[in-house]
Amino acid sequence: MRDMNDRDLPDLRELAAVSARLEHQPATSAIEWASERFGDGLVLASSFQDCVLVDLAVQVVPDVEVVFLDTQYHFAETLWYVDTVRRRYNLNLRVVEPEIQPDDRWLDDTDGCCAARKVVPMAKALAGRTAWMTGLRRDEAPTRTTTPVVGYDVGRGMAKINPIATWTEADVARYAQDRSLPEHPLRAKGYASIGCWPCTRAVADDEDPRAGRWAGLDKEECGLHR
Repeated sequence: MRDMNDRDLPDLRELAAVSARLEHQPATSAIEWASERFGDGLVLASSFQDCVLVDLAVQVVPDVEVVFLDTQYHFAETLWYVDTVRRRYNLNLRVVEPEIQPDDRWLDDTDGCCAARKVVPMAKALAGRTAWMTGLRRDEAPTRTTTPVVGYDVGRGMAKINPIATWTEADVARYAQDRSLPEHPLRAKGYASIGCWPCTRAVADDEDPRAGRWAGLDKEECGLHR
């Protein structure tokens, strides 16, 4: 396993070739490749809407660092869920908070709020790293349909691994059931996509899962996955 100080980043051709090779392989294959390629330079970022990626990752790298951004506006249920998952896996969990105090910016500047409470803290969490893993899936939103299994995060200058990019919502549900994974409490209340409480609502059965995020605004992403 490589040391995290190894800055020998792969080029785009290597990433494209690896992504194509992993396209039809188990998600754990992508995690295994990333661990071998980047060693301690690899970190997993989780919003803890579920713990599928965490469950997959710790099977391969039990001590992988898991980053959770505490925006200060999470539902109480989300914080409870984070602690539940942390204890279940004895996670190497790092909670990163924004450098500002709670305010009302979300009322009229959601982009600025997300930048201050997610994008800037994530930059801090990823500083010195060479790769990060996310739970992005192609079926989640129109902005994510081309998500590769392995790609290059141009803005951050590092590799980005999305082990379950090819999975569907049904795949996630089936895996969670098969593995008896704990479910986020808000799922049962109609919250299909869970973010901060000011900008998240439950959705109807016939609505898009992400319709409850920033409802009524021309906004689909928080900026972490630009």
